[in-house]
Amino acid sequence: MAAPKRGRSASAQSRPGRSLALILIAIVALTGGMFLSGHTTPRLGIDLAGGTSITLKAKADQGSAINQANMDTAVDIMNRRVNGLGVSEAEVQTQGRDHIIVNIPKGTNSKEAQQQVGTTAKLYFRPVLASEPSGATPASPSPSASSSGGASPSPSGSSKEKASSSSSASPSASATSQGRAVTDALKADASPSGSSSPSASSSGAKTSASPSASASGNPDTARLQAQYTALNCAKPAERAKAGTNAKPGDPTVACGQRDKTWYKYLLGPAGVDGTEVKKAQAIFDTQGGSGWQVQMTFTKTGSSKFADITGALAKNQSPQNEFGIVLDGEVVSSPYVQSAITGGQAEISGSFTQDEAQSLANMLSYGALPLSFSEDTVTTVTAALGGEQLRAGLIAGAIGLALVVIYLIAYYRGLSLVAMASLLVSAILTYVIMALLGPAIGFALNLPAVCGAIVAIGITADSFIVYFERIRDEIREGRSLRPAVERAWPRARRTILVSDFVSFLAAAVLFIVTVGKVQGFAFTLGLTTVLDVVVVFLFTKPLMTLLARRRFFADGHKWSGLDPKSLGAKPPLRRTRRPAGPAAGPVDPKEA
Repeated sequence: MAAPKRGRSASAQSRPGRSLALILIAIVALTGGMFLSGHTTPRLGIDLAGGTSITLKAKADQGSAINQANMDTAVDIMNRRVNGLGVSEAEVQTQGRDHIIVNIPKGTNSKEAQQQVGTTAKLYFRPVLASEPSGATPASPSPSASSSGGASPSPSGSSKEKASSSSSASPSASATSQGRAVTDALKADASPSGSSSPSASSSGAKTSASPSASASGNPDTARLQAQYTALNCAKPAERAKAGTNAKPGDPTVACGQRDKTWYKYLLGPAGVDGTEVKKAQAIFDTQGGSGWQVQMTFTKTGSSKFADITGALAKNQSPQNEFGIVLDGEVVSSPYVQSAITGGQAEISGSFTQDEAQSLANMLSYGALPLSFSEDTVTTVTAALGGEQLRAGLIAGAIGLALVVIYLIAYYRGLSLVAMASLLVSAILTYVIMALLGPAIGFALNLPAVCGAIVAIGITADSFIVYFERIRDEIREGRSLRPAVERAWPRARRTILVSDFVSFLAAAVLFIVTVGKVQGFAFTLGLTTVLDVVVVFLFTKPLMTLLARRRFFADGHKWSGLDPKSLGAKPPLRRTRRPAGPAAGPVDPKEA
């Protein structure tokens, strides 16, 4: 009776072409995405590109807890400040539980940046004298009174007792020219009667402008009028300079965004300081149906001032019945007033979303940073030094790669082609993914990250060596190359996975427990470790399966790295069949 034939294994590795095609498609897709995104090189960190990096540590000494909400609020305020310096690529992000990293590219005044990011913000309530969209026709110097500040389309300020909000207000004040409107507003603001100037009735606070400002020939009035006329808040550079160094008791100009449109404002002297806001919170009005609102509670002094300013504003027409909430020189909201708000509590209502209401409440609550911060480290790197460090890192990587290649050629000969091809695929994947992660998650390649990539060369080469040595062990046992490749893979696979898991675990722990640049090393090490597994499974093993069918490797050429004689292979084993019959005894195997 004929012996049954052994079926071939139906494993995925019996078709290595599929795996090679899969990784090729992945490389093409990722490379295409990189070119389509326009980011063809990895973003460089401060230590390689040049710039200033500031590490701040939060301290809970202002009565606020160190939690994610307070850290996010601090990041948002710091973003406003560094962007106010005219920096378009500055980064402010949390690191760990209580650290904030501020990275400011080259070309920025590092001393000014240090002073800005960690200091207390300035929040003021200023009466609006005039406002209009930047670039708009100056026929009407102000928007409709029903429009809002930066957070909502139609806010209204009202007392807590009066939860209702009006859908419209008095018609907008008209003027024949923008210059005349601005001049009239400044004159009204300087009027000692106080009927049209909310700042004139602020309980004797030093917020009233000098009466001499009412003179049309006053140089300060003329200069402010020229600034307002020329101001274009649609330009970031002009927004950053608007109202620079303005004193609380002086009129000023400012910019603010509402309905995704930038408006310019002419503002009167500050009537209420942000430190006089005791508490602010976002709530959802379920009874009045006005949606999300921001409730404010003032201190005793602030309550008196706010009652005076709102009482004066309620007598005016739009936009002079609005007050601007100004944070660090930017109008974040400009609600209008219907009546005097007394009792020390107020509401700002409108078409807020939950995030918008919470953001405005945070700004009003803290008036500044919710936490205090101390500088842990401040690093300033010039562009020239950053370029030198980048070149040094690339040279170190090239030297390490060259030494690995020399070792592979000398010891593995023909197999070194497989290793070098696998290293090339791993390098391409690493480069493309790093370039894509820059715009996607803000990943920046710093010097520790370069070190992590260099270390990854050894980790990747180690996986090839484990597999090659397993194949050689099978050949030493007397097997030919094709079965040796398949039998060696399960044993090598386990070793590679365990080794890479340990490396990835170390990188993950390092990434979690460290802060700052060391995380770049850990992230790169973890990324390249994952890519090592992908390359070994989808490229190295399938390629070895294909090469085992080539005579150069299958016949054990002396330059293939798989020569049985040089490896000290045993002769192949043969077994004889047992003779039929019960009397047959055991037969020892005979060597050929």
